[in-house]
Amino acid sequence: MHIWVDADACPAVIKDILFRVAERLQINVTLVANQLIRVPGSRFVRALQVPAGADAADAEIVARVSPGDIVVTGDIPLAALVLDKGGKPLNPRGEWYTRDTIAQQLTMRAFMEELRGSGVDTGGPSAFSQADRQNFANALDRELARNFLQRKGGT
Repeated sequence: MHIWVDADACPAVIKDILFRVAERLQINVTLVANQLIRVPGSRFVRALQVPAGADAADAEIVARVSPGDIVVTGDIPLAALVLDKGGKPLNPRGEWYTRDTIAQQLTMRAFMEELRGSGVDTGGPSAFSQADRQNFANALDRELARNFLQRKGGT
């Protein structure tokens, strides 16, 4: 298992959680971004800088993700592509994107873009909170524990 991070817009507190998880569980974590990202000195954490351009980081993640890998992203179209490749997309607020929900999320995203395009102020996402941080940590821990049990032959 590998954890990929769409790092350009990922909150720093989420990156910190991932750095600790990488060390504690010895899981590879790669942050992919258009800009230089600082990462701690660790054999399990690395940064991959891609050329500037719309969706360059997304394309790199999709090219590298394998079935069962976790991808941390708030980008719904990227999450859909990750699902198509058998990956497990998780947003920084701790919500898993699933086959059952992704179509509705893509539709809502397109609708909101259409509203913004016609001049409607739709506001933005709420501020990232301590509860969001905790939800992310809990969702990630549950998935990693489930994966660990599966590798050990449990259920």
